[in-house]
Parts: sequence; structure tokens; C-alpha cells
Amino acid sequence: MNTESLTFTLKLAAAGQLILAVLDLFIGRILGWKAAMDRMPLLVREVFQIQGWFIALTLFIFGVLTWCFAADMAGGAHVFLRWFSGGIGLFWGLRCVMQWAHYSAVHWRGIPHLTVIHWTLFLSYVAFTLTYWKAALG
Repeated sequence: MNTESLTFTLKLAAAGQLILAVLDLFIGRILGWKAAMDRMPLLVREVFQIQGWFIALTLFIFGVLTWCFAADMAGGAHVFLRWFSGGIGLFWGLRCVMQWAHYSAVHWRGIPHLTVIHWTLFLSYVAFTLTYWKAALG
């Protein structure tokens, strides 16, 4: 993959992460978790909400920095950007593993729209992983 193609792919990854950051802020409403969250002890609910905000913030930071520095990341302009790309690639690579190792398939298997969402997210995470690792490894 040449530098221009990788720059474009990094910008797609940046856009995807920005979309996920926004969606993450509304995940409870989107998936109808209000009743389940209302039954949680207050501390667990608060920790869950704060962790959600911080994940959204992390994805926002990844997205903005990638968008702004995509060409430099693709060209390996600085060793820091290679490490940064590798770190984000590791983040998404571990997320891919967790998609299968932690979440039970009972949440989506046999429910067509949730199966599509599951696979779309998983394949997006794989694409993010490979894109960032490509930038990290040159």
C-alpha cells in the first residue's frame, strides 16, 4: 500500500472512530439499556457511565489525531507516530479479541439485525487494527 492509499485509509479509520465516539455516548439509549441500568447499584451505574464517556473521549482523540496527522503517520514521519499507530492498532486488535472472547454470542446469534451489527463492528475493528499496524510497521 502506498503512502497516499494509507493516508486515505487512515482518514477512513479516523472517521469511523469519530462515528463510534458519538454512538458510544448514546449506546444505552440505542440498545434500550435504561431498565437494566436502573436496576444496577448506583456506584456500578456511575462507573459504567463514566467508563463509557472515557471510551468515547479516547475514540474521539484517536479519530482527531489520526485525521490531522494521517499523512505523517502513513509516511512514518516520526518514530512517535509509528509508536502511536502501533498503540492504536494494539487497542483495536485487543478489541477484536474481546469481541469473541468476552461477549456471549447469545446477544446476537439468531437475531438478524444484531448479527449484522456484530459483524460490521468486528470487521471495522479488524480494518482499524490492520490500518494502524501498517502505519506502525511501514
